[in-house]
Amino acid sequence: MYLKKIFTLLFIFTIYGNLTFAQPFELQNAFPNTTFDNPLYVTHSNDQTNRVFIVEKTGRIKVLPNDSLTSINKTYLDISNKIINGSERGLLGVAFHPNYSSNGYLFVNYTRSGDGATVVSRFSVSPSDPDKADSLSEFILLTIAQPYSNHNGGMIFFGMDGYLHIGTGDGGSGGDPGNRAQTLTELLGKILRINVDTTTALTNYGIPSSNIFAGGGGRAEIFTIGMRNPWRMSVDPVTGEIWCGDVGQDAWEEIDIIENGKNYGWRCYEGNNPFNTSGCSTPSTYTFPVKVYQNVGSDCSVAGGYVYRGQRRPELYGRYIYGDYCSRKVWKLKYENGVVTEDSQILTAAGSILSWGTDQNNELYMCSVNGIVYRFNKSDLVGVNNNNLETPNTFILEQNFPNPFNPETSIKYYLPEISNVNLVVYDANGKIISNLVNTKQLSGSYNVKWNGRDALGNNLPSGVYFYNLTAGNNFSQSKKMLLIK
Repeated sequence: MYLKKIFTLLFIFTIYGNLTFAQPFELQNAFPNTTFDNPLYVTHSNDQTNRVFIVEKTGRIKVLPNDSLTSINKTYLDISNKIINGSERGLLGVAFHPNYSSNGYLFVNYTRSGDGATVVSRFSVSPSDPDKADSLSEFILLTIAQPYSNHNGGMIFFGMDGYLHIGTGDGGSGGDPGNRAQTLTELLGKILRINVDTTTALTNYGIPSSNIFAGGGGRAEIFTIGMRNPWRMSVDPVTGEIWCGDVGQDAWEEIDIIENGKNYGWRCYEGNNPFNTSGCSTPSTYTFPVKVYQNVGSDCSVAGGYVYRGQRRPELYGRYIYGDYCSRKVWKLKYENGVVTEDSQILTAAGSILSWGTDQNNELYMCSVNGIVYRFNKSDLVGVNNNNLETPNTFILEQNFPNPFNPETSIKYYLPEISNVNLVVYDANGKIISNLVNTKQLSGSYNVKWNGRDALGNNLPSGVYFYNLTAGNNFSQSKKMLLIK
């Protein structure tokens, strides 16, 4: 028995001895060779150019290659002469049209110099320079008067329905003194939804027919009611769910899943708790948050994030990542079948958290008050998504055979000759659960696929597994991976 244990340990060590293990979560400077002025938001242009666009609150949008070593930092759009900047005002959001590659349209949300009104307008890319928008091409869609300087909202994005969504705060001050969030003739304290591909006789945009008041009874642009300051929102590209971090008053911060026609309670409720219920309906009338946390200690203002769908940190796949502006805490939350099943802090950021954003690969970025744009460090784990088993998962490691493993990319093999390719998957105890053998002419690239099932075709539970990949006599790679559900 003793010798059997020794043999088992030696077997596992032989298979896994060269493995490296997942690193703790860290946020690292994503672009250390360039600088930004009040970076507020990160996004991409939907055109597969793998460029990153960074909104600067002072009125500029920068464009740069999605390369951590780049020193390039071009000004894509400069409307600093149009905006009023300070406190919660400035250039607050940008959204590229889903068909940007063909029509060149982008949309911005800013507070206008002079009166501080919110403006949502369209610009066009320069016909001669793909890295520059035409600052003279502005087409104003919507203007909303702001009674106070705070709670301007500012997030705009296209949903999977193709419509532009606009987050508006309740108009500012404190406690929504005008009860604007619950007033159906007001655009403040709402999420609006418009069709930017058409117009009406009275507006420079169309109204989706499924908007709750498209037929009357309230402003036709309204998508949801009862928002206090929906500072940041995002769309899960897998489920289509819209997530919103709605900043609280003095006691509670909240995270909502946004649905058409719902009333999210402000000013009647702050989070799950009554705030000012004068003239309000019964609690069943309102949709309450999926997550609240208290304004206690250093926590003060939620910075709504994204459901992570990238590859750098497969441990976070399918988890909603969010933070707090003051405490700099970052959490992960998993929401399944109407229930929060995970919710824990994963790190504390180096600077105050303003906003989150993603690139075309769904990698997550964080913008900080300290002027730095961050992203997660890369995990040593390989992520295998087990959510869609109809499509076999592909490990992709960019490698020119037999050059060393490049940890910055995820798994594609270039094999120049006939090779016997053998992919063996083990569980944590060293038991073989899948053994894939392929013999073929391997010219160019070859994807090694595994569908997240065992040898009998049964779905495997989420957890940590190991693989060993060999190709002829030239290559062997062992690695720890995470099977994601």
